[in-house]
Amino acid sequence: MRKLIKRAAALLGAASLSALGLVGFYGRELPDFYYLANGDRLSLSSSFAVTVGDRILSSGDDGMIVNSSAFGGSGLEEYSLTEHTLMLFGAIPIKNVTAGTVERPMLMPCGQPFGIKLLTDGVMVIGLEDIGSSCPASQCGIMVGDVITEIDGQAVTGNKSVSEIISATGGEPCSVSYSRSGRTHKTTLTPVYSGGTYKAGMWVRDSSAGIGTLTFYDPSTGAFGGLGHPICDADTKLPVPISHGTVGEVNITGCIKSEHGDPGQLLGEFSSKQASGRITKNISEGIFGTLDRCPAEGDLLPLAMKQEVHTGPAVIYSTLEGGEPCEYTIEIISIDLSEDGEHDMIVQVTDDRLLEDAGGIVRGMSGSPIIQDGMLAGAVTHVFIDDPTRGYGIFAEDMYCSSR
Repeated sequence: MRKLIKRAAALLGAASLSALGLVGFYGRELPDFYYLANGDRLSLSSSFAVTVGDRILSSGDDGMIVNSSAFGGSGLEEYSLTEHTLMLFGAIPIKNVTAGTVERPMLMPCGQPFGIKLLTDGVMVIGLEDIGSSCPASQCGIMVGDVITEIDGQAVTGNKSVSEIISATGGEPCSVSYSRSGRTHKTTLTPVYSGGTYKAGMWVRDSSAGIGTLTFYDPSTGAFGGLGHPICDADTKLPVPISHGTVGEVNITGCIKSEHGDPGQLLGEFSSKQASGRITKNISEGIFGTLDRCPAEGDLLPLAMKQEVHTGPAVIYSTLEGGEPCEYTIEIISIDLSEDGEHDMIVQVTDDRLLEDAGGIVRGMSGSPIIQDGMLAGAVTHVFIDDPTRGYGIFAEDMYCSSR
């Protein structure tokens, strides 16, 4: 009998430690804030062991009324704020979280390719080189990835203006304003004479271009979102800081298939010199701006909130030929709701046509909308180099909020 009691106590202790471990894990991994559509209750479909108990944050059935800039069509919209208790196995409290109830947005999922042209706000330093025995730019503290905005009091508007201003100094020290990680800095650079002119010892770039995929279009505002990740400079790998940018219509002319260790890519060309929209943001959640017209005819779909996305079957819209998207089946095999997670989901291509024609996911498919349960759930963002049948995705909610 004593052995049975000891064994039971040991098992109970182990179970308690396991439960405490799960409480700690979910407390760290699950967000503190969620959006809810009107009439819906908070539930976490991706966390089978977690249930939700309701508790109103303030008196009254509707909770506290606050302003939201994320879902407001004009920048501000009232929604009700409530607090909920997350429970492990319906019995053990994990933590309290907050939910804001909003009108669910209706968006058009796209999948069409689009061309991107970005002009930087200043010029980005993409390389440094010695002139003779030293590099003037490096000596005064300038680094690769810095964005030069002003030299000797003159605004830098492009690569050519940098050369002209530096050359005009006659070798005299000049002031340089630049930004790094969002902060503005000033330094003094002394050009060096070489090859018949004065030089700073830095290579710069003032524009970028590429092809991606539109994720959604909001007919109520004309806004669009695409890519699901930023346009980064090819040399520095840092997001391109834009002064302005345009998008244009693209015709896909071919597709290089992905293979193990060698991601493929879509091949395309601008079908018109005229811009079809403007880019206002190049940020971690994607490319955002406005379009002059609706990109296609189609049904509007409700936006899925991140906690509604779950592992299981889904489809993507993507274009491998011409300009019209096709529907392909995928499987969402992993979900990460944590606020500091690098990627929101992992997807696996299951469609035989996409595997045959593209080998899975290729570069240029970034932004392909993910549809699950009749809702816009997210977008494909990256391909696995060692397994192009798999890739990462971002929640559509994150893209939509970033577009506001």
